[in-house]
Amino acid sequence: MLLCVPFKKTTTGLHRILTMDTTPHDFIRARIVRDLNDGTVKHEIITRFPPEPNGFLHIGHAKSICLNFGVADEFGGQTYLRFDDTNPLTESEGFVEAIKKDVNWLGYDWGDRLTFASDYFEQIYAFAEELVVRGCAFVCDLSAEELQATRGTLTTVGQNSPFRDRSIDENLTLLQKMKAGNFATGSRVLRAKIDMSSPNLNQRDPVLYRVIHAAHHRTGDQWCIYPMYDFTHCICDALEGITHSLCTLEFEDHRALYDWVLDNININFHPPQIEFSRLNLEHTITSKRVLRELVDQQFVNGWDDPRMPTLAGLRNRGVPPAAIRDFCRRVGVTKQENTIETELLDFCIRSDLEEKAPRCMVVRDPLLLEVTNFSGEDIRLTANWHPKLTEFGMRELVFGRKIYIDQTDFSEDPPPKYKRLVPGGIVRLRYAFIVRCDEVVKDDSGKIICLKVTYFPDSRSGNDTSGLKPKGVIQFVAENNALPIEIRDYEHLFLSKTPSSSTWQDSLNSNSVAVSNALVERTIYARSEQHWQFERMGYYFRSPGHDSEVKPVYHRTVSLSQRW
Repeated sequence: MLLCVPFKKTTTGLHRILTMDTTPHDFIRARIVRDLNDGTVKHEIITRFPPEPNGFLHIGHAKSICLNFGVADEFGGQTYLRFDDTNPLTESEGFVEAIKKDVNWLGYDWGDRLTFASDYFEQIYAFAEELVVRGCAFVCDLSAEELQATRGTLTTVGQNSPFRDRSIDENLTLLQKMKAGNFATGSRVLRAKIDMSSPNLNQRDPVLYRVIHAAHHRTGDQWCIYPMYDFTHCICDALEGITHSLCTLEFEDHRALYDWVLDNININFHPPQIEFSRLNLEHTITSKRVLRELVDQQFVNGWDDPRMPTLAGLRNRGVPPAAIRDFCRRVGVTKQENTIETELLDFCIRSDLEEKAPRCMVVRDPLLLEVTNFSGEDIRLTANWHPKLTEFGMRELVFGRKIYIDQTDFSEDPPPKYKRLVPGGIVRLRYAFIVRCDEVVKDDSGKIICLKVTYFPDSRSGNDTSGLKPKGVIQFVAENNALPIEIRDYEHLFLSKTPSSSTWQDSLNSNSVAVSNALVERTIYARSEQHWQFERMGYYFRSPGHDSEVKPVYHRTVSLSQRW
């Protein structure tokens, strides 16, 4: 006898979510409290996160990770990281390692509770034989197309397989031959014998095992039949003593099969399956099929491309794990399907980086200013690394004869209310002096290559006695303090707020990344931080592993303000 041993929103509510109490209050936690109080759970709370290693984790998985690990931690329990590795055709050890890295990065530790469905293949197969012996399962010779054709629809009942009434002995012999490798891939399946007229299509004699002659990333060629997820998942939950099997709403219709399997095999533990709504985000597709196509068709540079909604992509874009955890708390746990505005995630990212990222000036599209009345050594200036946090200290700036401003901070034909530099006009250089544009120098094609300006020595920031009243303040970087960098600005990968998984290419944003060269204050190398606020531009993340001798790459993590 085989026994288990339990191991010891909608878009209209964004403003409310931004100001909500982030202490979790939801029906799942209420259920756990009730189960503890009435004695339904007689030992510690045990949950699991069961990803399939056939791709990278995405932002939708983050909600499930935070929920499963979060509730177990809150109630003093434990969580299994269990890989659903039942399809050798799509899974790999590389995906396993990527998933482990993502869960760990998000802030969670499974300790010694790392398991795989393949750990239980022998037990799962034994339960399959038990169902056959009990007359609850049969081997079916129908092809995949024939099986689908006889399944029925939501309005018509299914048809019994012509092989449904095989004897127990014949079914057992055929199943053992399947296991021994006597049949070709896809030629036979083991099906549960439930009810082909059930209104729940998942109860219409579902497939439990299929023949696949392919090497498994952990078991090699030991097996040539593999269990289906619906058969595997509930058994693994029971064997591991999972007290609350938390699934997203698409598995709600599968719950009856989950219960049927555990009710019809000789196992002494039956976890409850509890469903919650998945995380849907605007401008985002989390279908692994689509993500894989984006990678395979080279629309992006791999699963960890910063434009991807994968956790690895978000990490490479510089999104802090704390911001994702905060985002998941604010989204909450409900049974109502909804789509969350991307601005909420941006808000959580800014809130986290506001207290972590020092500031600096960056000139994205440099325009040279030649200070005609300046001579001698460069002037050293100081500025705060952070406007509010004194513990960040001070940084040194340089002002000299040649400095650079952004092209957008000068206009020969300024629009109304333009407050930056114009011919004959004055403007303050941030943390430095007031300058006046005296001459615009152009090349033969008419392109502006230089501005000749005058600076006012008595207008030094913090000690201005010039009496001048410039209307605007602009950034600058002195030539002798400039470090060339590459900036990568990201937009949504999909233009539509609700892109379709079937027509996703129609919504693909061909301008989802813009690469530009820029100049930044060289003194940023005095600090070890990877996150920076480029003033007036946004929060940026220095690409890990860059060499100081090579032009560093900075990814825009998030802009400075909400677009709504």
